[in-house]
Amino acid sequence: MPGRSAPGVRTGVRVVVAGDRGTGKSSLISAAASDSFPDYVQAVLPPTRLPSDFYPDGVPVTIVDTSSSMESRVKLIDELKRADAVVLTYACDQPTTLSRLSTFWLPELRKLEIKAPVIVVGCKLDLRDERQPMNLEQVMAPIMQQFREIETCIECSSATLIQVPDVFYYAQKAVLHPTAPLFDQEKQTLKPRCIRALKRIFMLCDQDMDGALSDAELNEFQVKCFNAPLQPAEIVGVKRVVQERIRGGVSDLGLTLEGFLFLHALFIEKGRLETTWAVLRKFGYNDELKLRDDILPVPTKHAPDQSVEMTNEAIDFLRGIFRLYDSDSDGSLQPSEFDDMFVTAPESPWTVEPYVDAAERTPQGNLTLNGFLSEWALMTSLEPALSLANLICIGYGGDPTSALRVTRRRSVDRKKKQTEKNVFHCFVFGPKKSGKSSLLNSVIGRSFSSNYTPTNDVCYVANVVEQIGVSQKTLILQEIPEDGVKQLLSNKECLAACDVAVFLYDSSDEYSWKRSRELLLDVARRGEDSGYGVPCLLVAAKDDLDPFPMSLQNSTRVTQQLGMEAPIPVGVKLRDSKNVLSRILSAAEHPHLSIPETEKGKKRKRYRRLVNSSLMFVSVGAAVAVVGLAAYRAYSARKNT
Repeated sequence: MPGRSAPGVRTGVRVVVAGDRGTGKSSLISAAASDSFPDYVQAVLPPTRLPSDFYPDGVPVTIVDTSSSMESRVKLIDELKRADAVVLTYACDQPTTLSRLSTFWLPELRKLEIKAPVIVVGCKLDLRDERQPMNLEQVMAPIMQQFREIETCIECSSATLIQVPDVFYYAQKAVLHPTAPLFDQEKQTLKPRCIRALKRIFMLCDQDMDGALSDAELNEFQVKCFNAPLQPAEIVGVKRVVQERIRGGVSDLGLTLEGFLFLHALFIEKGRLETTWAVLRKFGYNDELKLRDDILPVPTKHAPDQSVEMTNEAIDFLRGIFRLYDSDSDGSLQPSEFDDMFVTAPESPWTVEPYVDAAERTPQGNLTLNGFLSEWALMTSLEPALSLANLICIGYGGDPTSALRVTRRRSVDRKKKQTEKNVFHCFVFGPKKSGKSSLLNSVIGRSFSSNYTPTNDVCYVANVVEQIGVSQKTLILQEIPEDGVKQLLSNKECLAACDVAVFLYDSSDEYSWKRSRELLLDVARRGEDSGYGVPCLLVAAKDDLDPFPMSLQNSTRVTQQLGMEAPIPVGVKLRDSKNVLSRILSAAEHPHLSIPETEKGKKRKRYRRLVNSSLMFVSVGAAVAVVGLAAYRAYSARKNT
């Protein structure tokens, strides 16, 4: 990211100054840089740099001047898109330039999707007609109400140097300590994600877990965040401010969570955002109020056919967390219990795709233990960093590096004819109306529905599969829409993440069978070409309906030709889905079996064997010749002697 070096640390702020012609842009920049009003200023200044010691934050500011002429529009747009902050100028002696902010400039920034904070600056304050006084707050209030991207407004004079340095201080501050992630200006309250982060910080600092920060805990918090202790009189003063403003903010034990949140809201209202940001960044948060990547030691996958799983240590922790929040001990988490668990995370992670409704729930909609562990397995497989961040947010106190592990390569598993994995990722292929969604629903115990709803997006489900005498394994099933197969297979490494490929077809529909066979062959060829061949299973769905003629014979013949298991029959309502799951699990645990071989693949295999045999014959022949030559030379030497 531009302007950053180490994660979360900015090395510079880029401020772009824009506005109508003649509003004083260049004079403002020149006055800020030289602390004097220039006698002559060129039309557009080159980029101007304010050194790192110019402002207290110690971050240099680069100011970019722009032209508002039509000839320079392309360059203007480019500079605006690269800006960390935008300063929009108007001239205090030209009221029309002020109205142009809301009629042109601010709508234009939205049209260009500029996300940078905006500082509105009135220049040439010394030239305003004293007979027409203006209340800046009254004039700007409706504009700021309409355009929330405006961070602040200020008026200045380059000629008299009034508030000139403040312009770029506010611009830098808007970048380094932004308001938007923390505070809702309209509601005048802390934003939900900010509250969640501060709650987590409060709980980490409340070491005796009595629901309040004692004087000692407050002092330790102050030292950690600001490297300076609080004097006893200062602690008393802080508590007095909270007690006077909010009931319940202070208890006999110390500063409560309510009081802690109030203090930070007060800092923000008084413009001291740097205080709250210093606390958040000290505890590892980035500008989006998520834990920074540099404090999340996520193991790196070294090959496409490796995956990431949770360790037994992390799973044991999650089992304990489940029991802790299952307050009524009914073996499931109600929505309120689930929300309580993630109250210190940026948000509840499984309320959005692909996690919503991806795991087993009770008829009342509560999350079972298997469903809970399955959601974690799915999130760890798809987004390891998100999984680890949420694990830390809900209180995982162990070494973060001990929470996740990288699995062995699938190609190695095939050679060793066994796997050490506990989570298996399966692709489910099939034509429309073949029963893919019904299979996924049955995996998580969802009742069968006769209403057909086509799946247009990739869909996931996950569940724990329990087998007698075998440690628990988790199956993740990913439905691949028929229309998305071509795009999927266009990626050479698409099958690297797949442990088993399942192909469904409606056994009562001849077209469904033919289309499923085509998909099977396409996947088999991609596996052979890429080297990521996977075990494949064929499922004859809707087996209780009348099959089309030659159904069983055709499917059995194809599986035999490809070296696969015979098709697995299942009924319309998939009541026997447990048999399908056990077969999928068995295929995943034996990664060297059930990998289909096409005729082309078999020929390629025979050719390799022939080449290897020829090379071996040549090598043996060469070795015999060398030995023979050596023996002859030895014989000749003895004869001559």
